[in-house]
Amino acid sequence: MKLFSKEQIYEGDRLTTERQNISSTELMERAGTGIFNWMHARMQGAQVPVHVFCGIGNNGGDGLVLARHLVTHGYNVITYVVNCGDNRSKDFLVNYDRIKNVTKDWPALLKCKEDFPEIHKDDIIVDAVFGIGLNRPVDDWIKNLFQHFKASRAFTLSIDIPSGVYSDKAVEDENGVVYANYTLSFQSPKLIFFLPETAKYTIQWEVLDIGIDRDYLMNTETEVELISKNEVLPMYKPRDRFSHKGHFGHGLIIGGSYGKMGAVVLATKSLLSVGAGLSTSYIPKSGNLILQTSIPEAMTLTDASDDYIAHIKFDLEPTAIGIGVGLGTHEKTAEAFKQFLNNNKAPLVLDADALNILSLNKALLELLPKNAILTPHPKELERLIGTWSDDFDKLKKTEAFSEKYNIIIIIKGAHTITVQGKKKYINVTGNPGMATAGSGDVLTGMITGLICQGYSAIEAALFGVYLHGRAADLVLEDYGYQSLLASHIIDGIAEAYIDLFKQPDSAPEKEDDNDDDD
Repeated sequence: MKLFSKEQIYEGDRLTTERQNISSTELMERAGTGIFNWMHARMQGAQVPVHVFCGIGNNGGDGLVLARHLVTHGYNVITYVVNCGDNRSKDFLVNYDRIKNVTKDWPALLKCKEDFPEIHKDDIIVDAVFGIGLNRPVDDWIKNLFQHFKASRAFTLSIDIPSGVYSDKAVEDENGVVYANYTLSFQSPKLIFFLPETAKYTIQWEVLDIGIDRDYLMNTETEVELISKNEVLPMYKPRDRFSHKGHFGHGLIIGGSYGKMGAVVLATKSLLSVGAGLSTSYIPKSGNLILQTSIPEAMTLTDASDDYIAHIKFDLEPTAIGIGVGLGTHEKTAEAFKQFLNNNKAPLVLDADALNILSLNKALLELLPKNAILTPHPKELERLIGTWSDDFDKLKKTEAFSEKYNIIIIIKGAHTITVQGKKKYINVTGNPGMATAGSGDVLTGMITGLICQGYSAIEAALFGVYLHGRAADLVLEDYGYQSLLASHIIDGIAEAYIDLFKQPDSAPEKEDDNDDDD
């Protein structure tokens, strides 16, 4: 699913009115009616007081359309105009006149704190004050209004985006933002729903189709996409009945040090479980018994050193290499890693201590092959790209870093984001139980194993992140958040593959919080 920028949304609205031969007022009617239908289906005529707060722009116009339909259908609705400026949009004024024609209770004009209405906990608030066009902090009295909403503890429904949140930059003052229980987003989700600093402003969200021109939606390239089953299913590579293990590649996992061999075990097992034909683990000598007894399907090569890797030399030609899990940062290991990068020709997935060594010697980044995949958790990312001021700044710096070195970066988190240059892909699977030791090692093995099977680097990154989260979701019922282990995620990989071809019982209405962190 594409996530459109503010500018693309405006252009989509314009083209829709042009190509469908409708006015902007008719498009607003369509949007407001869609919100009403959503509420009507759930309220079924219930006489709970509904407070509709409308700004003076197009978001407020949507609110007026909603309020008019609520009035004409007999709901207990009170409408307010938040007088936040002098410039009322044309479509707002049209709908202001229309609502006055259906009720004697004209919208109340709010100009200061003394005008605020009483709102009870069991009431409903509809927030139609500001939309995606907001580009400056709100006035103090409007901040007080938003705090009044919050203090009431009433269910709050935001139209398109919670008021006070910008669509393309960070919030300056959290007191100047509506905290929504639910947000109905027109045509596509907003990026702010998935970023840690702004996702908290809406607990749940849902997309409303308002009939934006289909050709525009299909043919417009966006910088951000949401990755779900619909997006990864076409990537899936079925197996021929006459295939054998040689068709599915030979993955090499390089890592391990004394006390950290479990990371290699997890990465190796997940590499095989995701479908690689062959697996070899390059490890310190002390780890050989651990690997051979833990994973009988895997082969091993051992370094001459007992407790850490001091040289990386092998005589096989792996299809893909995952490096860094449990590796350690011993000076001899770092030197071996440098020599390895100088000689390597295979596709690479880098995690954990491989990233830490890179951050200590950034000249090594120039040695990475094109489309190498880096899988940092937030602190590892910070060591690579530097500190950031907010989530938007983090994405901008990650994009620049990805472009500079021609690499793919997977930012692990509640909504893992894969960055390839300017393009960003947001994953929808996963849950907070994944915030456990070793889950990142599992992801490294899975992505390496997918590359072995012929998936491109970006396909392996997106498919791997999706399967990783989905596997965790499917085993969650058996273990719960607190008891979920990284090895349980490996156990769920098979079910995650099978789940790709299952039809859902019903379409989901929301995206739940999840956590795909290491």
